[in-house]
Amino acid sequence: MCERPSLRAVIFDVDGTLADTERDGHRPAFNDAFAMHGIDVTWDPEQYGRLLQMTGGRRRIAAELHRLGYAEAERRAAEIHATKTALFRDRILAGEVLPRVGLRSLLSSLADTGITIAVATTGRRAWVEPLVDQLIGHGVADAVLTGDDVEQLKPDPEVYLKALDRLGIAAEQALAVEDSSVGLRAAVAAGIATVVVTNDYTRAQDFAAAAAVRAGYGGPQSLTAAMCQRIHRQWWGR
Repeated sequence: MCERPSLRAVIFDVDGTLADTERDGHRPAFNDAFAMHGIDVTWDPEQYGRLLQMTGGRRRIAAELHRLGYAEAERRAAEIHATKTALFRDRILAGEVLPRVGLRSLLSSLADTGITIAVATTGRRAWVEPLVDQLIGHGVADAVLTGDDVEQLKPDPEVYLKALDRLGIAAEQALAVEDSSVGLRAAVAAGIATVVVTNDYTRAQDFAAAAAVRAGYGGPQSLTAAMCQRIHRQWWGR
C-alpha cells in the first residue's frame, strides 16, 4: 500500500482569498480609471461580479471597449489598466485593504506547524507584492508567483506549476486555497488538492472538484494547520 503524501505547503490565491478585494477594491479602481481616461463606463457590483468569470483586468477592459465600439481598444485597455493598477496600489499602501477574518490565525497555525506558505496569483506584481506584505507579512511567503511570472492566466495551471517548481515540491505535497471556480480549475489542473473559501461573488459557483468548501476561515470548522492536514490526508486517501 502506497504511503499518503504529507502536507508541506499551502499555496494561497490573492483576490477574494486573502482579502475580499473585488467589490470595494478593484471595482472602484477600474471605475476611477475609466473616468480619468474619459471613458463613460461604470461597473456596478452585480455587473462586475459577472465580469469576474473572465480572468485578467486588462482583458475585461478590452472586452468592454470592444463591446462599446472604441477604436484601438487593446491599446486603450493597456493604458486604462496601468492607471487602475496604480490606483489600487495606492489604496493598498493607504491600508484600505484588510485580510479576511481568520486568515492571520491560519497563517500563524501553519507557521507554528512548519508548513510552508506560498502565493500563486495571476494579478500583477505591482499591487500583489505590497498587498501580500500587508496581509501576510514581508518574507513570510516562501514563494510569491504573480501574473508577471506567467504567460497564461488562470484557469491555466501555469502559475501553480511554477509555484510548485519554486518550492521544490510535488503537487501531492501541497494544498491550494482559492475562492472561485476559475482558481479551483487552475489548482486542480496542476494536480493540487484545493480548499475553496467562498465570498459573496463566488458562493454559488461549481466547486464539485474541491477537497473542501468553506464560507470563511473561521466558524465551527475553522481552517487551521491541523484541519488543512486532515483535508489533505482525506483527499489523497480516497
